[in-house]
Amino acid sequence: MGIKNKKMYRRKRIKMRIRKTVNGTSERPRMSVFRSNKQIYVQLIDDLSGKTLISASSREKGIEESTGNKIEQARKVGNLVAEKAKAAGVESVVFDRNGYLYHGRVKSLAEAARKGGLKF
Repeated sequence: MGIKNKKMYRRKRIKMRIRKTVNGTSERPRMSVFRSNKQIYVQLIDDLSGKTLISASSREKGIEESTGNKIEQARKVGNLVAEKAKAAGVESVVFDRNGYLYHGRVKSLAEAARKGGLKF
């Protein structure tokens, strides 16, 4: 097992441990974060029906063109997902850090979403 596989295996185990307790409904969807090396993506998911209600990423217009480091990009994505959620009538969510540490980009995205009006 290579180093990459060990890291992926570790994150998958953490992710499954989190998902045992974190579930989203249509009233309170699960806010799932995916972080790649360059981008950050977030989805609001209704696990009962298995549908994505809202999505936002750092690849959208307005965020992609702006300058700044990845933490600032994550902050903008957090604000964007909060705006979209308000427009769709979603006020509270369940946060799913998806196996990542609550640190850096994941933390800045969550704090920006809280400032934008989402409750979790």
